Amino acid sequence: MQNRIRTTVATTTRTTQADEALRRVTVQQIGPRTPGTVYDNASGIYEVRAVITDLAEARRILRRNAARFAILIRDLHAGTEHYTGATWTGSDRVLKAVA
Repeated sequence: MQNRIRTTVATTTRTTQADEALRRVTVQQIGPRTPGTVYDNASGIYEVRAVITDLAEARRILRRNAARFAILIRDLHAGTEHYTGATWTGSDRVLKAVA
């Protein structure tokens, strides 16, 4: 029987400059939407229920391989909840901020 040499390599997770830049872009795209925040845009008035930044979970929820985040919002007029991956834009505005 032949002896086999098993080598294990310790891996460390490092944050690269590209990872950090992408994280900053994601934070900008989410904007001031934190749970409890009420905002409006051209589509209606919404309350943020949850912000998901886990890549795997956001991609599963939105069914998009490129999703970086998913936001659960409640339409205050219709009373329905749904997830969105829409980015914060200049036409969006906060009506009620939560500390």
